[in-house]
Amino acid sequence: MKIFLTGAAGFTGRYFAKRATEAGHAVVSMQADLMNREALEREVLAVEPEAVVHLAAISFVGHADSSALYAVNVVGTTNLLESLVRLPLPPHRVLLASSANIYGNSEQSPLAESQPPAPVNHYAMSKLAMEHMGRTFRERLNLVITRPFNYTGRGQDINFVIPKLARHFADRAPRISLGNLDVEREFNDVQMVCDAYLCLLEFGTPGEAYNVCSGQPHTLREVIGCFERLTNHRMDVEIDPAFVRKNEVHRLCGDPGKLNALMRNCGMEINPPTLQETLARML
Repeated sequence: MKIFLTGAAGFTGRYFAKRATEAGHAVVSMQADLMNREALEREVLAVEPEAVVHLAAISFVGHADSSALYAVNVVGTTNLLESLVRLPLPPHRVLLASSANIYGNSEQSPLAESQPPAPVNHYAMSKLAMEHMGRTFRERLNLVITRPFNYTGRGQDINFVIPKLARHFADRAPRISLGNLDVEREFNDVQMVCDAYLCLLEFGTPGEAYNVCSGQPHTLREVIGCFERLTNHRMDVEIDPAFVRKNEVHRLCGDPGKLNALMRNCGMEINPPTLQETLARML
């Protein structure tokens, strides 16, 4: 397939482009600005993609400018979808990358796709708004929505906590400042996420949302312990109140049953790296 990829220069985009190319697809990276609707439409009409993977977004939960979150994540996505419906032949599938953050804080765990959304920050709210807006196109486009849980890997920006830890351990720093060490997250490998996206791009049911997750959460204390074993180095960990978010999601663990069932039916399987393997590569 000819895949039109937004966010190709980003962390996930670089991995996805590589995995898709290895799988035999032709990847065309978006050049226009999502906020420039006219330029974006011209590019889409020129490319005539057979599939679209929309990764371009502001993805940092703590981003300072809340208005930019909505502008890029909602309005930018609207511009893309408006351009796609003008194609003479619609794409086989359009994959929109949302986020598991839309679930917010919940006593239910692990979280299935049927869990009612309860976003607690602007990033999550912008992603939920994007989902709702995207569904208004479902009569005209074959949309699949993904809700990835936390993931990491080589090349992720050190604004994110796992790369920050990797950098400090690699440098054998004496101390590090962090936020809440007891939050639980899945820290899946970006390669697993990209493989799931390729599966959903080909076989996902239009109109459906899929968790992209492993169902295996870890606390930051566990991650730190793994880094210590890998490097034989220990650091003083200081809790900085500035890094403790007011509306912190305490536990975010997904139910991968829906995605796994789809993959079984399609004869596919993903063998994700272990947390230790991922952290070792990042080091």
